[in-house]
Amino acid sequence: MAATGVYSSSLVHRPAVFPSFTFFFTLLLAMSSAQQLSANFYASSCSNALSIIKQGVVSAVQAEARMGASLLRLHFHDCFVNGCDGSILLDDTPNFTGEKNAGPNGGSVRGYNVIDSIKAQLESACPGVVSCVDIVAVAARDSVVALGGPSWNVLLGRRDSTTASASAANNNIPAPTFSLSQLISSFSNKGFSTREMVALSGAHTIGQARCTTFQTHIYNDANINPTFASSLKAICPQSGGDNNLAPLDNTPTTFDNAYFVNLQGQKGVFHSDQELFNGGSTDSIVNTYSSNPSTFASEFANAMLKMSNLNPLTGSNGEIRKKCGSTN
Repeated sequence: MAATGVYSSSLVHRPAVFPSFTFFFTLLLAMSSAQQLSANFYASSCSNALSIIKQGVVSAVQAEARMGASLLRLHFHDCFVNGCDGSILLDDTPNFTGEKNAGPNGGSVRGYNVIDSIKAQLESACPGVVSCVDIVAVAARDSVVALGGPSWNVLLGRRDSTTASASAANNNIPAPTFSLSQLISSFSNKGFSTREMVALSGAHTIGQARCTTFQTHIYNDANINPTFASSLKAICPQSGGDNNLAPLDNTPTTFDNAYFVNLQGQKGVFHSDQELFNGGSTDSIVNTYSSNPSTFASEFANAMLKMSNLNPLTGSNGEIRKKCGSTN
C-alpha cells in the first residue's frame, strides 16, 4: 500500500535541501487549504446539513451495525489517496478508471449507497451546497459516535475532485500485510507520527475482515495465538472462502479499546495489526491504549481530525458534485 520513492541518478548530486523544500512547500499548501475549512461552514447556506447527515448515518448503522465501520473506512481510503477530496466516490466509465475498483477498494469498500442517499436528501434541502467529501467526513465521525466512540468537530468546506487515481489508490493505502516499518513509513508520508498511526489503527476495533485479507497471517505467521488462529481457520480455509467474514475484535459493533487488548494476547486479525505489538517500538503505545481507553479515544479523535484535513480542495478548486458518483 505504501508508495516507494526512488531517486533517479540525475538527482544524486543535487543539494539535500531541494527535496526538503519541496516537501515543506507542499505541506504549507496543504495547511493553507485546511485553514480555509470551518466547523460552521454551512451555518447559513444549509443550516440542517449536519442533522441530515447524522440522521442518515444513524439509520444506516441501526439497520446494519457493520456499516459504521464501512463508512469510517470509506473516509480513510479517500483521504489517503491525494487527500480528502471524494475521489473514491467516482464511478468508472468507459473513458475513466477511478479508485472504486483499485486493489484496496474493489469488492470491499462499502457505504456508497448511504452517502448517495444522504446526498440526495441534501440536494433536495440545499441544492448544490454540500460537497460529497464533506458528507463522507461527517459520516465517519457520526459512525464512530453511533457505535459508542468519541466525537470531534469536523471542519467543513471541502470541495469534490473532478478526477481520481487508481494507481494512487493501489500505491498509498496501507495493506493488511504490511510490516511495522512499512506502516510507519506509509503514515509518515501523510504527516502522521508513529503514535498517531497506532491510534488510527484502532479503527479496527469495529467492523469485520474478509478472509482474503488475513488468510496468510493465520496460516503462515508465528506471531498469533494458536487458539485464536484455529478459530479463524474455521472461518477461513486455506483455499476458497475469500469473502467469508471475521470480526476485527471481540466487540466489532462497539467502538472501544478491545483491539489493543487483543493485540497484547496476539489476537490481531491482520498481520499489520499484530505488527503493532510484536516486540517493536509501538508495543508501549499499545500498552497505553489497552489500559487507558480514554487516552485512546482522545488521541484517536485528534488523529481523525488531522486526517480529515489532508489536502482538501477549497475555494474555487474542485466542484460541488450534484451526484457523488460522477462529475457535473
